[in-house]
Amino acid sequence: MAVATAISDEGAVDVRDRGDVRRQIRLVSVFGLVLLALVFFYLKIDDFGVKYTLGERVTKDDPAKDLDAQTIMIAGLVVVAVALLLAVVNKVPKGALGGLIYFLVGVAFFAGFVFWNYADQTGTFSVAIINPFPGTIRLATPLIFGALAGCLCERAGVINIAIEGQFLMGAFFASVASSLAFSAEMGLVGGIAAGVAMAALLGVFALRYQVNQVVLGVVLIALATGLTDFLLSQIPDDPDIKKYLNEPLILEKVPVSGLVDIPVIGPALFNQTILVYIMYGSVVFVTLLLFQTTWGLRVRSVGEHPKAADTVGINVNRIRWQAVLIGGVFAGLGGAFFTVGSTGTFDSNASAGNGFIALAAVIMGRWHPVGATLASLLFGFCFTLQAQLAFLDKIPGELLRASPYLVTVIAVAGFVGRVRPPAADGEPYVKS
Repeated sequence: MAVATAISDEGAVDVRDRGDVRRQIRLVSVFGLVLLALVFFYLKIDDFGVKYTLGERVTKDDPAKDLDAQTIMIAGLVVVAVALLLAVVNKVPKGALGGLIYFLVGVAFFAGFVFWNYADQTGTFSVAIINPFPGTIRLATPLIFGALAGCLCERAGVINIAIEGQFLMGAFFASVASSLAFSAEMGLVGGIAAGVAMAALLGVFALRYQVNQVVLGVVLIALATGLTDFLLSQIPDDPDIKKYLNEPLILEKVPVSGLVDIPVIGPALFNQTILVYIMYGSVVFVTLLLFQTTWGLRVRSVGEHPKAADTVGINVNRIRWQAVLIGGVFAGLGGAFFTVGSTGTFDSNASAGNGFIALAAVIMGRWHPVGATLASLLFGFCFTLQAQLAFLDKIPGELLRASPYLVTVIAVAGFVGRVRPPAADGEPYVKS
């Protein structure tokens, strides 16, 4: 019940729900801290002149342009101050309009933070602000694939801690398949096969033998780490042999004619590899699959109340098997990104913990494919920003390298509010 009423001598008095009070306190605290940070950034800048480019780098064809950051920062201060005032009087709406306010506050903070970092540069070489969107899309791609795998598994009631292990195996066998076939596209096939194989291991032990799924996920990650390191060590350094095992071709970018010319976002969205375009389609596919099909309804039912699903004739473990295996396809594609989608050669620990961040995106996105995608984009943006700010000296490099993981911890620790996983998530089902 959102609002209860208490009767007194003077009539009915509204009593606010505790959840609403907590929401107001959280918003006032966050907006207040953002406002203080923006004031700090503004006061610390002596020269508001910065340079920027809409491309990923400064070139002769796209030289850096001058920008007066003062006006933008003042506008950001006004936006955050208004948002704070609305939070103080508890008038921040819920739903889409509230989401727009959060977005504007986030943009204002980002603009102030970036301008503070790029302003007042000393030395002969001046670093320009570059377009962060291409890097964000690129780095978020494996996170989105992993998050989609996590959503499918956990909506069906199977905890998939092993996304990191699926990434590692997908990356290694994508490299091997691409090297053997001299085809980057065949690397995607190898990644899918490895991801599904790991998903099958998860299904066997979680569904057939009912092993604790959290422990199982950790064990599968250890297995994938050890196995890929061992197989990598067995590849000879002889170039004539190595080229057949760990020198994959890299996917080429495929610009979409017409759309790639859209300012700012065109190159980011439509000058990407086939793997990124598959990611776009996968988000739509998984969302429709889970929420617009009979199979998706069955997946959600076995994840929420498997016994009730069983009573109406749904084979609970069969549906869970299907969800886990389909999730393995997406996790394998995410793993393929780390070799044929980006760097090429497989190296030890190629996924670098991205599977855990994908799992955090699932939680932050409330087990919804679209929400998990948005969370993955946020993490991808943090990685991109970290790489760009590394050329400046305003923030210690160690803190910059840790920033994406700090954002992950803060997000999962409660900034997104109270979240509830599927009721039967992680609970084995035995037909009575």
